[in-house]
Amino acid sequence: MSQTDDLREQIEQLEPLAGDGTELVTVTVPNGKSLNSIRERIAQEYASAENIKSDQTRDHVQQALKRVQRILRRYEDTPENGLVVYAGIVDGDLISTAFDDLPTPVAESTYRCDDHFDLTPLTEAVTPDETFGLIVIERGGAVIGRLVGERIIPIRTFESQVMGKSRAGGQSAQRFERDRERQVREFFQQVSNVATDAFTGDEGAVTGLVVGGTLATAKRFVSNGHLDHRLRNRLLGTYSVEYATVQGLHQLVEKAEEQLFDAEQREGRERLDEFYSRLRDGDRVAYGVEEVERAIEFGAVEAVLVASPVSRDQREELETAVEQQGGEGYVISSDTERGSQFTTAFGGVGALLRFPVN
Repeated sequence: MSQTDDLREQIEQLEPLAGDGTELVTVTVPNGKSLNSIRERIAQEYASAENIKSDQTRDHVQQALKRVQRILRRYEDTPENGLVVYAGIVDGDLISTAFDDLPTPVAESTYRCDDHFDLTPLTEAVTPDETFGLIVIERGGAVIGRLVGERIIPIRTFESQVMGKSRAGGQSAQRFERDRERQVREFFQQVSNVATDAFTGDEGAVTGLVVGGTLATAKRFVSNGHLDHRLRNRLLGTYSVEYATVQGLHQLVEKAEEQLFDAEQREGRERLDEFYSRLRDGDRVAYGVEEVERAIEFGAVEAVLVASPVSRDQREELETAVEQQGGEGYVISSDTERGSQFTTAFGGVGALLRFPVN
């Protein structure tokens, strides 16, 4: 299991926790901040907590701050990407945890006492740095969406009012074609305007853009001045896609896989494709926890596939057992259509086998 997947699971565990009052403590320390100054701040907060009127809240806050002080003493220097500490009383128990190996740097120094933990530093660490714009366009319709990690987020679908091809001849046919071309240009511009609003600017800016449709239509859309220059500069490619629908967005992502995903993501997706292919052929595949564990006992597992919603303990147990036998483990994102099907239909656990297990 990757560091990011592990962190996501810990976020899910912390998110529902709540205190009886403003007594759950969050402390964040960026790399450039002295731990001594943070320790002094926590000591000051502990002393100030004496002024809290509620006996229970005062006691809970001070217990949490004592735990934070104890955690901070473990470190001589601030970790490379900073430090995030949580402590507080939840359902009568004092709980605490520290994050000192985050994949991205902590942005700022904070102290917060609230009825829940501030998980922003963690969620920012697992938010993909790269997002991609998706456009599928035909003369009859279009759809735009965003790819975040491996999750496709539809933004808007369009139905065009472009007239169909005319069979009439003569001057009337020429006027019809002129009107039809005008409608095509207007429709392309409408789609481009929405894409520009969605994919540019500080909040929505995308790393790259891919466009699909019939290749002639997609290439005309990107080359004839319809696409905003900021998006044209981020264009990664045009691809043949059959449907200008949400289904078309999924097809576009499949076609543009090499541009949109890193090697680790592509390998996991390829392994899932292989799982489904073998499943159709009834060839060397296992699924479900019991069946996969039995295959592991026989040393038959070449690769184990575990969906992201499966508990961390179970994931680690399966991956460790397979890796000890020379196999590999892959975490399958449930954000994709195929990953969601894998989670629902097979409990999120499957395996590619070296040999059949009867």
